[in-house]
Amino acid sequence: MTMDSLSASLAIAGSGLSAQSQRIRVATENLANSESTGKTPGALPYTRKILSFDQELDAATGAELVIIGDVDADRSPYRIENIPGHPAADAQGNVKLPNVNVLVELADIREGTRSYEANLQVIKQVRHLETLTIDILKG
Repeated sequence: MTMDSLSASLAIAGSGLSAQSQRIRVATENLANSESTGKTPGALPYTRKILSFDQELDAATGAELVIIGDVDADRSPYRIENIPGHPAADAQGNVKLPNVNVLVELADIREGTRSYEANLQVIKQVRHLETLTIDILKG
């Protein structure tokens, strides 16, 4: 592994850290709003956000970096429950609830956290290899 490939490894892992951090943030926001309804009758509740990953060429290292593409609204239907007396209930007492599945968000947070940790380990290993290389060159 040359210093150029070490630099590329650092750039790739760094971009992975950033992307997974965003992923965890979006999933956490979804989880926090999993019961956020509208404030007026028939109003729309919180809409789940989904993000996509994309890639970008890093000119300095020649590595393909992971970046966040778009953060879009999930188009899956809202849950509807009959809760008469709720401020967001319509004339029939139905309330639209967010299209957030708590288990899906928890799984996404867990997967994002593990990916974040894996990228962090790559950075630690690359730094260790760079230190070893410098020690060898010092003789």
